[in-house]
Amino acid sequence: MIAQIGQDLLFVTLLLALTTSVCGFIAKEQHALLNRITRYGSITICAAIGISFGLLILAFVLSDFSVITVYQNSHTLKPLLYKITGVWGNHEGSMILWVLVASFFGAVLSIVRTGLSTTMVTRILATQALMVTGFLAFIVFTSNPFIQLSPAPAQGLGLNPLLQDPALAFHPPMLYLGYVGFSLAFSFAIAALLTGQVTREWARALRPFVMVAWCALTIGIAMGSWWAYYELGWGGWWFWDPVENASFIPWLSGTALLHSLIVVEKRGTLKTWTVLLGLITFTFSMIGTFLVRSGIVTSVHAFALDPERGVFVLLLIGLSAGFGLLLFALRGHTFTSEQHFAPISRESFLVLNNLFLVTAAATVLLGTLYPLIYELINDAQISVGPPYFEASFTPLMMPLVFLMGFAPFLAWRHDELKRIFPRLQVCFLTSCAMVILGVLSDQQQALRFYLGIGFATWLLSSTVLGFMKNQKQNLLQKLPISLAHGGFAIALCGMVASSHLSAEAIDLMKPGSELKLNQMTFYFDKVEHSTGPNYVSERATFHVTDAKGLITTLNPERRFYPVGKKMLSDVAIYTNGFSDVYLVLGDPQKNPDNSVKGWTVRATAHPLIPWIWFGCLIMALGGIAALIQMRGLRSSIHAQNGASDAG
Repeated sequence: MIAQIGQDLLFVTLLLALTTSVCGFIAKEQHALLNRITRYGSITICAAIGISFGLLILAFVLSDFSVITVYQNSHTLKPLLYKITGVWGNHEGSMILWVLVASFFGAVLSIVRTGLSTTMVTRILATQALMVTGFLAFIVFTSNPFIQLSPAPAQGLGLNPLLQDPALAFHPPMLYLGYVGFSLAFSFAIAALLTGQVTREWARALRPFVMVAWCALTIGIAMGSWWAYYELGWGGWWFWDPVENASFIPWLSGTALLHSLIVVEKRGTLKTWTVLLGLITFTFSMIGTFLVRSGIVTSVHAFALDPERGVFVLLLIGLSAGFGLLLFALRGHTFTSEQHFAPISRESFLVLNNLFLVTAAATVLLGTLYPLIYELINDAQISVGPPYFEASFTPLMMPLVFLMGFAPFLAWRHDELKRIFPRLQVCFLTSCAMVILGVLSDQQQALRFYLGIGFATWLLSSTVLGFMKNQKQNLLQKLPISLAHGGFAIALCGMVASSHLSAEAIDLMKPGSELKLNQMTFYFDKVEHSTGPNYVSERATFHVTDAKGLITTLNPERRFYPVGKKMLSDVAIYTNGFSDVYLVLGDPQKNPDNSVKGWTVRATAHPLIPWIWFGCLIMALGGIAALIQMRGLRSSIHAQNGASDAG
């Protein structure tokens, strides 16, 4: 019953989305009925998809194994949290979440006051509805989550144990809210090209939606990195995995879009460039969807292994991106700037940062797609790994970080370097001092380690100095950029330190033995066998000490999941906020008589690695502060308009 209602509702919603889109595209300013149909249709689409998604959640909670998606991704012994997360821990359910997010952004736009013309809003909603139509068709015809089994199995196959983790309860929804949220930027860009209007009001209306998407994507990427760090057991926080890149690429271009929107809103310039960024940012998001669901890449993050589904997504990318770029080629040149700016100005430096961000996104995209293109042409496989990305991406980040240091001090439209040199000198001397300290403390590191320290200090010091300079004048106005840039600097410190200063020790150990790492001693106390809700485990106890005594007790595990017949390591981590102690219990080694000789144990010390996720959180808080600021500004504008109307 649940499955049939959900399936019928999806098909009806597909027809409704198509109708809403058609009405929106043919409506004109005076067509009140068609405009209302488009607005209310967008709200109804979101409600209908939300009900379908709720029905799928209910099927998982009730362990309704007559639904094949539930059978393949759930089990009666799973905790309730992981039954719910199983909804989006698979291809079919995650696609429902995908269209729910896209329809949600359209529904919100149809409700809020934007100050845009009726025609503009209607065209935006029509584009968003057409996008939802395409992906609903993808779900209904290739990825239906409500397909039934008869007779219904008594038990399910269970969810991948790697995905049975609290972080995965929130990581996919945050990630989808991020890069699917950029779909509205695409719709805004298409509507602007169709109407020939890019105004400050257009940028002001779009910026909160882009900010929400950017904040969510920042948190989603950070959560994915954190999950990979403590769940996969390899000790790293980023591997340039194709699916990791799939969310990072639109984050880079989305960051550029966000800055460009500020320029359009405040100065009335960069209109053409901003429209182009709106088109390509969501195109990058759809390319990520293709990578995750086509089966052409292998990753623990990938959902589908069906090339036919990939072809459908590729067709959607071709149609949407092709139409958008063709429309841009025909009409993008018609937008004129209201203001001009000097080479030394905040606008100029934002343009340069935009170019570095988009170039970085293109570089990551090339490294991600090149092996696929090479295999298609030459029928042979090659791999592009971290060395390529580190060699190509890092040099682009250095000038980007350098330019970010100027942001707190530059004026709009026109400025002079000699005016801001005194403050920049303080930042420059501070960063030089940190580099010298780094060289004196450890002369064995690569040049990029010292450069990383210098650039991170440069950005952090300029951010703090810029905030202190302005805090008495406009605290709220400077807080968002200070948090965002400061958070990035803190994350950069963590990236540099953990990448170059981490230390590791590996040994075959048994209870009673010790392992040395830096100034720490790991004493292997015992191994116990325990039983969890849906797994059995070997749980070791280690006492970690230094010259001052006991630091902590760590309990790494090896868990076996009988349903999926998978063995996974559960990492033990101790953190003091400045560094992590990371302990992994590996496979046991056996003697000829089958007794346990010992376990492979790997201990790692990661200095400043918590700063990576702490910095990302601060960046997201900067975005939230900007949203609060925009809401206050919008309320002030509405109040002024109301007073003017009353007068």
